[in-house]
Amino acid sequence: MPVSHSPRPQWSPFERYRRSLWLLTVRDLRVRYSTSALGYVWSILDPLVMASIYWFVFTQVFDRPVGEEPYIVFLLVALLPWMWFNGAVSDSTRAFIREAKLVRSTKLPRTIWVNRIVLSKGIEFIASIPVLAVFAIATTAELHWQVVFFPLAILLQGMLVMGIGLIVAPLVVFFRDLERATKLALRFLFYASPIIYGVTDLPENLQFWASFNPLAGIFSLYRGAFFPEQLAWDTIGIGAAMSVVLLAIGLLVFRRSERAVLKEI
Repeated sequence: MPVSHSPRPQWSPFERYRRSLWLLTVRDLRVRYSTSALGYVWSILDPLVMASIYWFVFTQVFDRPVGEEPYIVFLLVALLPWMWFNGAVSDSTRAFIREAKLVRSTKLPRTIWVNRIVLSKGIEFIASIPVLAVFAIATTAELHWQVVFFPLAILLQGMLVMGIGLIVAPLVVFFRDLERATKLALRFLFYASPIIYGVTDLPENLQFWASFNPLAGIFSLYRGAFFPEQLAWDTIGIGAAMSVVLLAIGLLVFRRSERAVLKEI
């Protein structure tokens, strides 16, 4: 009697992309933590150390004129998403160079090599939210209904990071110095973004120009969960538009350079 074989599932292109993206993301996370004894702790230790330093400087050494109380929560609610942005953009500069053989040999859509970085760093960010909750409880920070904007902030940041990643990943293949330039730009952007201060702390004539930094609006949405007065809707609107524009530019740059990238690597 012949043995019947069940037909292989016919996945749509989107489903194949989604499954492949998830498998690559899980692989990245396992590789990253399998060689580390502390594992998850390292993903939150850096922002905790940075937040502790700025908290000490601006509350114990200097009488700061910016931010809200509790200041440690004010810092963490922006520092944690900053680590997602910084890590994803920095790692995207090596997305094609590090995996050159796989990029050339597989038939996977090449955007997946950037998006897996965005997703893995995003998962690390989401995994760090309980740490923010612990500090919020310890300092009796009040959680407001504006926490409903948290998912919107995550969505906008994912679009922003994806767009920038799709720009820098292929360009670094042709201009290797861009990797170091990106790190310098990220260092400047840290202080140009409302992390140790809020958008509303800026002079009115600077708030408009600061809005063209998409992170300003995104951090404003995050902070609204604990500090509703930090919600600046003009800044959020401009930041959302900038995130969409950068994603569109990233997709365009990637499509125009994909064939040349494959030849170069």
